[in-house]
Amino acid sequence: MPAVLEAHPIQRAGRREWLGLAVLMLPVLLISVDNTVLSFAIPSLSRALAPTGTELLWIVDIYALVLAGLLVPMGALGDRIGRRKLLLVGSAGFGLVSAAAAFVPSAEALIGARALLGLFGAMLMPATLSLIRNIFTVPSQRRIAIAVWAAGFSGGAALGPIVGGVLLEHFWWGSVFLLSVPVLIPLLVLGPILLPESRDPNPGPVDLLSVLLVMAAMFPVVYGIKAISTSGAGAESLLPIAVGLAFGVLFVRRQLRRLHPMLDVRLFRNPTFSGSIGANLLSVFSLVGFIFFLSQHLQLVLEKSPQEAGLIMLPGLLLTIIAGLAVVRVVRHIRPGYVVAGGLLLNAVGYTIILAAGDGGVGGLMVAFMVLGLGVGAAETISNDLILSSVPPTKAGAASAISETAYEVGAVLGTAVLGSILTADYRNGVSVPEGLSPDDAAAASETLGGAVEAAQRLPGESAQQLLESARAAFDSGVDTTSLIGLVLMLVAAAGAVVILRRATAD
Repeated sequence: MPAVLEAHPIQRAGRREWLGLAVLMLPVLLISVDNTVLSFAIPSLSRALAPTGTELLWIVDIYALVLAGLLVPMGALGDRIGRRKLLLVGSAGFGLVSAAAAFVPSAEALIGARALLGLFGAMLMPATLSLIRNIFTVPSQRRIAIAVWAAGFSGGAALGPIVGGVLLEHFWWGSVFLLSVPVLIPLLVLGPILLPESRDPNPGPVDLLSVLLVMAAMFPVVYGIKAISTSGAGAESLLPIAVGLAFGVLFVRRQLRRLHPMLDVRLFRNPTFSGSIGANLLSVFSLVGFIFFLSQHLQLVLEKSPQEAGLIMLPGLLLTIIAGLAVVRVVRHIRPGYVVAGGLLLNAVGYTIILAAGDGGVGGLMVAFMVLGLGVGAAETISNDLILSSVPPTKAGAASAISETAYEVGAVLGTAVLGSILTADYRNGVSVPEGLSPDDAAAASETLGGAVEAAQRLPGESAQQLLESARAAFDSGVDTTSLIGLVLMLVAAAGAVVILRRATAD
């Protein structure tokens, strides 16, 4: 059995280590494919399960929300019992639940299955990045390994739409969840052989109260953001946000008082660490928010098949991979903070193109997503490297858990904030004609997918009026969310220049 990694002398990685990296890419692909495939299955899923607008957002968000809330506890658990062990347990559970999710009968059941996927996904994410930090001790090799790790996410995102599109052309929406199952076999066979066990030699105790405080902080905040899209900024939405923030303060105070905190919040005193975390979160925010409306626009407004929509998005996703690998050489000549800021500026340019395109044609959408892909690939790779390189190796589990938490919180907020604003704009703008059943009228007023499905049960002229109104309302929401995304990315780029300007590539 490979030795447990405790001390970390500087030693160049060899063939075994790079093969181990290839194995670590399997769970990364597992999770990223699951995320992208679901976005493309939204139209089919909406027709089959008829979720409300809020349920649809929860189907997308509950996975990342549970995952984000448990990443730090699971990072601490991996430090204690072994990161490889936690990785293998999480992989097995993730695959089994994915298989079950393919056959759920209702939107509520799918939300529950996605929550379980978040539980097992939380076991995977910190383990992959912290193992990389401990396996690759030479900075230049570690940076390449992290670029490959980031490219794995993009590769899964690229694979999801293509394979998922083919499945959706020929099978039911649930078939997209089965994509993760074949990944289990090589991972469970090769993981124990090629991956060294790694743990913290002096781990702190598992703090269940801190786990509860994390969840109590995150769930009300996201619920409140979603409620804003339904009922506006009133007591129903603002009170949960205030409650979540209060629990967040309690969580931070508890970590500061404990000898062995679950999350070492003192790491945030390091400006390189905290600035990179912010850049990481906002970059993912921009990507997930963009994909949320792009996949629906391509399929429900431009009437592209899932496979065609996946091919349209493929160049942007491939550029995310290319940019992530290319910036490894760029930071040898340009300060990392400027590279991160440049990536965030490209994200802003992507949103600007959406606003300028106006008609939402395929060409403008493709170019916008390609520019965004370049920005996300650059910003994600370098911010993750800065996060890990700014802490000692013994803190790798905690740092990687925080990094992944930022990633998933960015994914949650990308859908919750931009998705909620888009949903609110849609509800305010759509005009539902008479002649629909109460259920169809409610579905058409909630989501674009519901309107497309309801239009099939209307006579020609009424159906056309509903589709035109729904698509116009949806595109109006896209303009609003694009403007917000643009402003946020400009602010984030300015912050990266200020906070990360002194960061260096070690």
